[in-house]
Amino acid sequence: MATRRDPGTANRVLDVAERLVQVRGYNAFSYADVAAAVGVQKASLHHHFPGKADLGAALVARYHRAFFDELHAMTAKTRAPAARLKRYVAVYGSVLRRNRMCLCGMLASDVATLPKAMREGLQRFFAENEIWLRGVLEEGRERGELRFDGPAAPVASFIVSSLEGAMLVARGSGKLDRFDRVAERLLDVIGARRRS
Repeated sequence: MATRRDPGTANRVLDVAERLVQVRGYNAFSYADVAAAVGVQKASLHHHFPGKADLGAALVARYHRAFFDELHAMTAKTRAPAARLKRYVAVYGSVLRRNRMCLCGMLASDVATLPKAMREGLQRFFAENEIWLRGVLEEGRERGELRFDGPAAPVASFIVSSLEGAMLVARGSGKLDRFDRVAERLLDVIGARRRS
């Protein structure tokens, strides 16, 4: 008979591990770090997540769900594509202002050493991000709110890459305003900022 797992402990483990990845990276934390922060024995972590790969896959899946729940809520509450795009950019900025990085962006820097399930989760996260953005861009161009040349897919990829890169440069330089300048320029280029 399987023992019941305390979902509260599992969520605390995920919260701590997420913060550690966003601040240090996947390869720079151990189960001992998580156990100490949560206040449990390492054996308790293995009870919830048998190995670090299991914990990592659960982190990516949870982050993916939370991120896309936010995007779906944004879509439901914000009808104007330009406003949706500005809110999307603001999500990245809010993560940076909490002295963290996008979880999937941080994991992407370790991709060569990640287990297969985590790599696949990252690919899904970025692919679905670009699909959502492509829809916003296409709708925005149709409504005359956004402007860009060519298909929306490479523009969506450009946006994700720019935001992830801007986060890294801002964090590395210790100057958050660098992210803000890139975000503003990005919105200017596709016409979203003029739609305040």
